[in-house]
This record gives sequence, C-alpha cells and structure tokens, in this order.
Amino acid sequence: MRANDAYRYRLDWFISFVSVVEHGGFSAAAQALYRSQSRISTHVAELERALGVRLFDRSQHPVALTAEGRALLPHARGILRHLRAATEEAGQASRRLRGRVRLGAYPSAAAHLLPLLLPRIAERFPGVEVVPWEGSTLELEAALIAGEVDFAVRPVLPVAPTGVLTCDPLWREPLVAVVSAERAPRVRSMSLAELAAEQLITIGDNSGRPGHYEAHLVFEQAGLVPEVVFRTNQPQTLIALVRTGMAIGVTNALAMTTANTGGVRLIPIDDVPRGREVALWWRTDRTLTAAQQAVRSLVADCPDPDFGLLAHPAPPTA
Repeated sequence: MRANDAYRYRLDWFISFVSVVEHGGFSAAAQALYRSQSRISTHVAELERALGVRLFDRSQHPVALTAEGRALLPHARGILRHLRAATEEAGQASRRLRGRVRLGAYPSAAAHLLPLLLPRIAERFPGVEVVPWEGSTLELEAALIAGEVDFAVRPVLPVAPTGVLTCDPLWREPLVAVVSAERAPRVRSMSLAELAAEQLITIGDNSGRPGHYEAHLVFEQAGLVPEVVFRTNQPQTLIALVRTGMAIGVTNALAMTTANTGGVRLIPIDDVPRGREVALWWRTDRTLTAAQQAVRSLVADCPDPDFGLLAHPAPPTA
C-alpha cells in the first residue's frame, strides 16, 4: 500500500471493528466506547465498503466474524497496538527530556506569552524548567549576548548585532496613538502628520539609540520630525501622562492589552502599514539543546495576540 492509500481509512473504523469483536456485539461495543450503536454500525459498514468485503455475519446472534473478518482482525489489533506503543514512546521521550531554559521577554510580550507557554511546557515536557526573565528591548539584547538568557522575545528593531544573533519571526503588532478621552472624544484615526504636530510620548529609552525604535522610524521614513517630550518603556507611565492631556502617546498595541487604559482612547494610525515585528532570538554560536529546541517549537506554536480587543470606537456624532 502506498502512503497516500492510507487516507482511505479512518482509525475509528478499526477501533469500532475491534471493539465489536472484543465486546461481543454492536450494542456492547457502543457502551464500551461511549458512542451510539448507530455510530458503531456506521463505522463498521464504512470499513466494509472501503475493503469491499463483509466482516460480520449479521444473520447470527450474536454477530460472528466472516472469513474476511477473521483475516482482518489481527491486522486491526496490530494497528491499534502500534498506535498505543507510538504514543507511549513519544510520551516517555517527552518525560525523559530534562533541562533548564532561560526565556527573556519584554513586559507586554511576557504577559501575552507566558500564560500560554508555561502550562504547555509543564504538560508536554514536565522535565523542562522554563525560567522567565523580563527586561527592555536593549536589556534583552545585552542579556542574550552575555549568555544570561537562552532566548529573547524582542522586537526586530532596534537592529541586533549581525552575525551574533538570529531569530524566528513570531507576530506583528500595530502602533497606536494613545489620546486623552477628554481631549479627543470623537477622533476615529490619526495620521503621522497630525501626530507630528503634537507633543508626543513614545516607547523607547534614552540610551542613545532612540531613533532605532519603530515609533521613531515611521516618522523618519515619512520625513517628519515630531517633538518627543518623553520616552518610556513602561506602558502605564505613558498612559498616566497621556491621561493628563499633556501629550499624545505612540506605542505598540500589545503594551495596551495588559495596561489600565481608563481615561484614554486607543486610536489607529492610518498610514503605518507594518508596525512592530516581534521575533524569538538566540545566539548563532551555540548549539541548541533538546530542551531549548522544545521550548523554541512551543513558543512558535503559541497563538498570536488578539488586537481586536483594542478597538475603541469613537462615540457617534450628535
């Protein structure tokens, strides 16, 4: 049989067939499998049609195997036995996996990722310990280069040193304007030009590399020079200052999903198509252990953040 031919058959057909034999009838098999009797009958009938033979003599009570059914039975049992062995072996392999993986992330990424990741690690690889580490983008970069963390979930920007680090992309998140609810109660979107005419509070720091953050590059690429009165890596600080009406915030959307946004509105920036790209980073000069490879795979499988919750529609006009 070619590999593609296996798609003609369903595993539950063989489970129902073997169960009818082992429990002495369709009704008993249905009770053992917590299925309806009609479902068990359908499974056996579909298997018979796929094979082109009759597996049971239904004229007898209880039903009896035909010659074709007797020939199939050891193979059907073998399929289920091999499946159990495969799943048990995979489970034993995951339990045998041991290791300690240090995973860094910036705060809003940690708030999104860790509640999804840690239970999955505990379930699939109970011998793997994940040690969370939180920091700003540049702190994560330094920790990764120094070997203080094994992985770092951080934005693609600022650009990391080439040849030292590599990454897998994870998700994209839009940039949003954060405006006092009293200051702009009916604004539905803003442009970069409109924002550049205001005093701004942005993500970033005063490390000497502020121009490499997304919130700064989008203005630079548009040929605009905004007046940035303050930079912060703390979403709640940005919101608290915006709430006073002193300035407008520009930040990544994910940071707003875990913050108290009372008193402010999140407004789309209508001419910023890309926003922030986030990736999982690690060193290129070190071979990943089996535990690290397992964590890398599970991080990649975690669902992306849901930014639909950020919609703060403006009230209808009077």
